[in-house]
Amino acid sequence: MGLRREGSEEIALARDLARSFLTDVQAVHGLPVSARAMGMVQLVVSEMVTNSRKYAPGPCLLSLEVNEGAVEVSVWDSSTTLPLILAPDPGRVGQHGLEIVMALCQSFAVHREPVGKRITAAIELADDPGGDTAGRQPS
Repeated sequence: MGLRREGSEEIALARDLARSFLTDVQAVHGLPVSARAMGMVQLVVSEMVTNSRKYAPGPCLLSLEVNEGAVEVSVWDSSTTLPLILAPDPGRVGQHGLEIVMALCQSFAVHREPVGKRITAAIELADDPGGDTAGRQPS
């Protein structure tokens, strides 16, 4: 999914895409997606797209892929500047996006591309301690 830099609409669109993707993963492919994972993936997508939109000129590209029980969220942008992951600081105002992503994901990687960079984070699909899956009500 390519995103243009016209405002915050693409961030909401990216969250909607993630929700739709995970709903299809569950409904069409039968893979369990916990409600917690659904929320975490949408938050990671939101933070990663927000960072790209804020710090990189030009478009960004979001891709979602399921691999070994986890969803891999990748965001490519045209900036060659690697992100700074700051140490947790509850007194700092702002710049907590990658801190949040790092706390939620099981893996995180940054790769330089021929043009720009790609950031990938993986989140487990079925990690809800209560065992409830997204879109399903407990019996």
